[in-house]
Amino acid sequence: HAELEYEGSCAIDGDMLDMAGIREYEQIQIYNLNNGERFTTYAIRGESGSRMISVNGAAAHKATVGDRVIICAYAEYSTAELINFKPRLIYLGPDNEITRSSNAIPVQVA
Repeated sequence: HAELEYEGSCAIDGDMLDMAGIREYEQIQIYNLNNGERFTTYAIRGESGSRMISVNGAAAHKATVGDRVIICAYAEYSTAELINFKPRLIYLGPDNEITRSSNAIPVQVA
């Protein structure tokens, strides 16, 4: 979903936000796998259960319906906090259904 005339942001299904631990209005990075664009915006809560990911405003020029994207949120942690830190990764299928979740990316082999 993309809405050029909407105020900036990226609307994300509320269930997905909760599962990923992304807070509303938190800064996010979006990496478009189809065209190589990388851009910064902020998350807003979409309707829970809608499977919505809607790139809005000026960012809508950087993604179109059907593009595959990676959405990331970053934070700074102290060394002590990192001891128990586990990232939250969720993966979506072609219809934006949650297919799996993880807290690690496999090691890339040579």
